[in-house]
Amino acid sequence: MADTSAGVGGAPPRPHSGEPGEPLLLLSIPALVYFVRGQLFARQRINGVRVTEDQFPEAHRMVAEAAAVFNMRRVPEAYVVLGNGVLNAFASGHGSRRYVAINSDLFEVGGRLADPDALRFVIGHEVGHIAAGHTSFLRHFGISVANVIPGVGSTLSRAQEYTADNHAHLYCPEGAQGLRLFVAGKYLYTSVDFDAVAERAHTDTGFFVLLVNLLSSHPVNTFRFAALADRSRPGRVL
Repeated sequence: MADTSAGVGGAPPRPHSGEPGEPLLLLSIPALVYFVRGQLFARQRINGVRVTEDQFPEAHRMVAEAAAVFNMRRVPEAYVVLGNGVLNAFASGHGSRRYVAINSDLFEVGGRLADPDALRFVIGHEVGHIAAGHTSFLRHFGISVANVIPGVGSTLSRAQEYTADNHAHLYCPEGAQGLRLFVAGKYLYTSVDFDAVAERAHTDTGFFVLLVNLLSSHPVNTFRFAALADRSRPGRVL
């Protein structure tokens, strides 16, 4: 049968060049997500220290306690990884396995710096990501696709961060003070006034503040602190 298709207004049909490769391009995205997740999990397992009942038992109890509070059927795996001065932690998964990884510089806050509640909040936040389904393959795939549009993927990511903070607050509300770590570092954070940072969410505003927040994967500190200081309002995503 002859091709009688035409463009809008009777214009010639648009050339179909490149279309045969489009399905392959779409299929490559989930394949890439699968590969990255698998490689990331392998990296933690072969380079990190597994948190167990015998190795860092207090942290192991925190992970188990958080999982119980969130009514999770399985306790996630946990690893301590070399931080090289970076304060960070994350949650991810591969296949049916889920795990939490905590940089050593952040992990030692609950040990040598004697602030276990701060570590509880961090662990509660990361386990909260898992409990909320943020570490699933489909969720990571969706975020990866959304990141093609500037601001969309980051907005979804910020919403997830607020949800994880809600889980952490449920598990250890007093540990929210530990977020001061991400403002002033592990040696100065105890001198930071949490409420003063939160109050600046109402005074330090404007176009560029909103732009920085829009393009960030995490809520800016002032917005995040304000959401934890005033539990009657949801966190500001935009």
